Amino acid sequence: MLRGSIDLLTTILNTSAHSVAPTHTANTDKVQPTDVYATSQETVVEDVDLEFASDAPRPTPLLNAVIVALTVAICLCLIALGCSTMAMEIASEGGWTRLFLLVTAVPQIILSLFFCQAIVVTIFQMIGPVTQLKVNSKFYSAKRTRRLDGTKVLLPHVTIQCPVYKEGLEGVIRPTVQSLSAAIRNYESFGGTASIFINDDGMQLVSPEEADERRMFYKENNIGWVARPAHNANGEGISKFIRRGKFKKASNMNYALGISLKVEDKLVQIVRDEHWTQADESAAYQRCLDEVLSEELGRAWVGGDIRVGDYLLLVDSDTRVPTDCLIDAVSELEASPRVAILQFTSGVMNVTTSYFESGITFFTNLIYTAIAYAVANGDVSPFVGHNAFIRWSALQEVGSQDDGIICNEKDPNATTPYEKFWSESHVSEDFDVSLRLQTLGYHIRLATYCGYGFKEGVSLTVYDELARWQKYAYGCSELLFYPMKDWWRYGIFTPLFRRFIMSNMPLGSKITIMSYIGTYYAIGYSWIGSLLNYFLIGWLNGELDHYYMSSWRVWVALVVVFSIAGNITLALIRYRSQQVSLLRELWTCFKWVALMFVFLGGISMHVCKAILCHMLSIDIGWGATSKEVEDTNFFQEISIIIAGFKYVFIFCLAVTALMICGVYAFPYLWRINELVAIFPLATVIFCHFFLPIALNPNLMKFTW
Repeated sequence: MLRGSIDLLTTILNTSAHSVAPTHTANTDKVQPTDVYATSQETVVEDVDLEFASDAPRPTPLLNAVIVALTVAICLCLIALGCSTMAMEIASEGGWTRLFLLVTAVPQIILSLFFCQAIVVTIFQMIGPVTQLKVNSKFYSAKRTRRLDGTKVLLPHVTIQCPVYKEGLEGVIRPTVQSLSAAIRNYESFGGTASIFINDDGMQLVSPEEADERRMFYKENNIGWVARPAHNANGEGISKFIRRGKFKKASNMNYALGISLKVEDKLVQIVRDEHWTQADESAAYQRCLDEVLSEELGRAWVGGDIRVGDYLLLVDSDTRVPTDCLIDAVSELEASPRVAILQFTSGVMNVTTSYFESGITFFTNLIYTAIAYAVANGDVSPFVGHNAFIRWSALQEVGSQDDGIICNEKDPNATTPYEKFWSESHVSEDFDVSLRLQTLGYHIRLATYCGYGFKEGVSLTVYDELARWQKYAYGCSELLFYPMKDWWRYGIFTPLFRRFIMSNMPLGSKITIMSYIGTYYAIGYSWIGSLLNYFLIGWLNGELDHYYMSSWRVWVALVVVFSIAGNITLALIRYRSQQVSLLRELWTCFKWVALMFVFLGGISMHVCKAILCHMLSIDIGWGATSKEVEDTNFFQEISIIIAGFKYVFIFCLAVTALMICGVYAFPYLWRINELVAIFPLATVIFCHFFLPIALNPNLMKFTW
């Protein structure tokens, strides 16, 4: 929310002034900023028709609570069946040592929670109600709120925040800006105002020619932008700068918002009278901006109008938005003051026609279908970090000045402290800010009425998608646990996780989130469990306690529930709720089974690596996801695969040799030739070996 000085100017002018084209300087574009930032909640507007600001009561569906209750019941029943088997063994054979197996009960529940929930959801999607997908509820919007009338109320200003890195200007950034500009023009036709605020993390890293090209593009399109210095942790004086975080997006946005707030802090101190004009305001803004840049010792590069309005629309650099999204989102947020984030579902903007990108497109659409179904049932909406409107005043309430800073340490990134709204110490900064907002009583809401109007890019290569899963797994681990070296000082669980458990979030939503987090641990454990199962079933089959479930039975259950029943119900729920062709949806779902089988079966070791790196405090990092197609050939891909997967290949070949020796070379009594012992491990090895090969379209072209 902007300061009272801007509100006063708006009251004096009572109009939206037009911005003047900026003139370029060394690090600053001098501009005449548009005065469009008055806070609608604080501005008194006469003759307001309250009908335009009303929102019908939104009930909270209880279907999700029923689903979660049944999920927990199934989990407890499975544990109870195991305990029953154990009790009968104790009664018939005696001995109490097998009771130590009960220590695995809690991990079993965490790892199997998502599986049990999938069973219940499958049944409900087949025969349960679907009307909840077509009506508005507390956390879900299937229909637009009645649009505000710009002739009767002062529409709030929307700032579109877009963090970018080294993406290509022509191939990525320009098309995104064109899409955003069309949405801005549509919002202006209703009487509103909006601006684009780019947080350019690559401008000070690219060549001077590319940097100048970006400057000119931003200037031509009236875009406000901030570019921070390169990472230089070992520098001295003003040359020292730390780009914090494993994933730099959060610290990039924090730095840009920090510069914006410093300018606003200076603007609010200016005394304005009734003769104050737009020219005076523009001159004051430029003077305040110059002062801030001087205080930053020239490290920050800034251009355009960087002030923030009432709402932020957070988008990625490769995004497309529907032209009418601004007026619809603003109308809903104005009518629902406790909604801090309005998250929109997204379609996929395909860059290539490769089978891998098409497969990930299917998986992304599957995820959004599952999210929409869960939230429509009454679950809390997730915040995925892009294509979402954020209430600026709510985000400011959860800001702090000490994130990522050691106690009593001077921040080398700023001459004065600045608020940080996004966690720089978590990979999953979106989940962190979502939880902080909800603990203050705000809501996160999912909107589906734009359909696939919002579009996002997906991973173009298997390397990028694998890195994405590793980041999610690492993020889940750091949300739950401290690294093991810190357990003796701080305990096992992080303050964020403790706040999550004690928060006022619905219990069903907490269990759903825990089931989601548990999937990464289940995936990471699968290769270890399959390897242990190979020896346990191979050498001790028939002697194991019946409490133990073999990997073969687990594998069959997963195939039946996810690969078969899951795809059938996905097609059914789309058919029932969207009135699409059932046969076409069934074909769409099942044609990607093989690709998803290899991918999900081949990421276990990589997910496990990410979790262990966090727990053991081993440094790990990821680069930015590729947004454009890279020209490559067979031999280049071979070198990339060998460099990135050599240890996985060595492990796969070693285990393959082990299984062959287990059938033919081991002493006769020690041979392992049972299918139930070999098949699960062979499946894991096959998927891990062929993940970077079969799912690599550039390699499969055999071009050079």
